[in-house]
Amino acid sequence: MSEKAGAYAGLRVRRVQAAYRQVADQLKEQILTGELVSGTRLPSEADLARLFGVSRSTVREALRLLASQHLIDTTRGVTGGSFVSSPDAGTVAENLGGTLGLLLNAHDMTVANLLEARLILEPSAARLAAERADTATLEALRSTIESTSALAPARGFEVHWDFHTTLVAATGNPLLRLMCQPVNQVLRTRLHRERIAREVWDRVDTDHIDIYQAVADGDVSRAEQLTRDHLHSLRPLYEQMDDGDRAQVH
Repeated sequence: MSEKAGAYAGLRVRRVQAAYRQVADQLKEQILTGELVSGTRLPSEADLARLFGVSRSTVREALRLLASQHLIDTTRGVTGGSFVSSPDAGTVAENLGGTLGLLLNAHDMTVANLLEARLILEPSAARLAAERADTATLEALRSTIESTSALAPARGFEVHWDFHTTLVAATGNPLLRLMCQPVNQVLRTRLHRERIAREVWDRVDTDHIDIYQAVADGDVSRAEQLTRDHLHSLRPLYEQMDDGDRAQVH
């Protein structure tokens, strides 16, 4: 180590971010803390530039970054401007699903990771559903347990995933649905139903019927265990899917 480098060895520094990131971070903090509530119109680019002491191009880049994070919406025209977003749970879940899909493509995440997440979340959700589901919710869940084995692959998949989404929604906790839906969305795009034997899907249908009945009976322990067993039984399908992905890569 040189004498000069040694002289600075004890100096702690935090790298200064680009100006647009500093602007974006300050606005993001105020959005996330609720100081800027959903629907709030932000000052114009010129006003923001004056407030932050930066150029309009810096403000514009900061707003682009916030828009890419779905924190603001920007519209053009006389009544246009930048507004704090008012996202719904479905939109957020869809965006998260897209991001998870990219992570899976980049091999930063595996199908096994997704299955593990489902095993943590869905059995507990089934338990809550058995405690809380009302008549309307039970009817919505019952409508998703029609036989899927004889349906066209696309329709069968839709009904299959509807069961799991509706089961989690039956908890009445929107955050749980937000956590589960993106994971299921990615798996839905990865699993090729036409490659799986019909008898496997017959067993899936039977599992769904048993889980529904446990929820309808208010049997919390049985609902939780049946859901866990069901997800474990799907492991070979996930492994098959993972092998197929690896084969395509290699």
